[in-house]
Amino acid sequence: MQLSLAALASLLTASGLVSALPLERRGTKMMTSKTRLNAAGAAYFITNEPGENMVIAASINSDGTLNLDRAVAAGGRGSHGITDPVGPDALFSQGAIKASAKGQVLATVNSGSNTISLFSIDPKTPTNIQPLGDPVSSEGEFPMSLAFNSDGSRLCVLNGGTVNGVNCYTVDKKNGLTAMPNTLRSLGLNQTTPATGPAGSTSHIIFSEDGKQLMASVKGVPPNPGMIAVWDVADDGSLSADFKAVAPPSGGLLPFSMTVIPGKNAVLSTDPGLGFDVFDFSSGNSSSAVKIDGQNATCWSSFSTKTGNFYLTDIGTAIVTEVNVDDNLKASIVKQYPQTKGAATIDNDIATVNGKDMMYVLAPGTQTVEVLSLDAPGNAKHVQSLSIAGPAKAAGVTTNTNNLQGMTVFIRQ
Repeated sequence: MQLSLAALASLLTASGLVSALPLERRGTKMMTSKTRLNAAGAAYFITNEPGENMVIAASINSDGTLNLDRAVAAGGRGSHGITDPVGPDALFSQGAIKASAKGQVLATVNSGSNTISLFSIDPKTPTNIQPLGDPVSSEGEFPMSLAFNSDGSRLCVLNGGTVNGVNCYTVDKKNGLTAMPNTLRSLGLNQTTPATGPAGSTSHIIFSEDGKQLMASVKGVPPNPGMIAVWDVADDGSLSADFKAVAPPSGGLLPFSMTVIPGKNAVLSTDPGLGFDVFDFSSGNSSSAVKIDGQNATCWSSFSTKTGNFYLTDIGTAIVTEVNVDDNLKASIVKQYPQTKGAATIDNDIATVNGKDMMYVLAPGTQTVEVLSLDAPGNAKHVQSLSIAGPAKAAGVTTNTNNLQGMTVFIRQ
């Protein structure tokens, strides 16, 4: 008998293989002697430890630099995908933790528990996060990427394990997350739990700029290219029954992160097979695959509203690459910024702090967060390496180079 995805997810939940129960309800460990009030915002990432996943919160100062404040138990366990050799980027993904400034909420995956946790963010003290409801089932296995809609009222998850696909939830400021009807959709991938990768694994989930489409990236297994799966989003938040599979442009292989190109029906997708791809979803024919010479594994990306450019990180070379995409969707490399050798720069996010854009890059190889000031196009300056390992150990928080994951920022509105 062949079970539907929904029936299989229900069976897994009932059998205890998918746990929606909190692990420890829920400890906070301080990394500083005092709570910083009235910070400009906060940056968050996760320990993703198999024993206990924790959210690490760092306050953002007025100049954009960071201070580690606290670690808060996420209520679940982390996991590491199956790969040889074992290394950083345990979830093969971007967006394992996401904040919504408008919704004043934060969500994280617990990939080892197949759950999602939701927190409220105190805008006056953004590192002070409080759980909203209990962790909920991701309705699949190995959840690894999250996306809020524009106002933070809905959240969608991308599952990348044996039971893979997407599911969406309503966000309630008192009760937490509630699964939405007609949003549980399968990708139908032949995967494992934990996921096997990086090749052949899912990567990232985002909403289109207008919120009318939900997209999930799937890396290929060379020489076969991957795809971006696109579902239509109805007014009530439900998803189309089937997705449209959009193949990479000629030369593209491994669609990883996706960053919306503002004002265009298009996204820039990092592609560790060659550099990055531009996906044009309009009726035009402006998609392209762009090579980054010397790149090793360019997998993560963010957009700066102040410079108008994209910033891509490479886990192998520890180089940040600045990219411009013009009005005709022609892409060009502006400049490259080497970071510390062996830093293994992965997930990143960009925030506007007092009129200037700042880039925050998780570097598990050195257990640091690298902070860059994006002063102008072609002019990014490294301003801080925030140490994680020492303060975490002093606070009794377990961190591991191979497990640290995610990066998201919240700025007070």
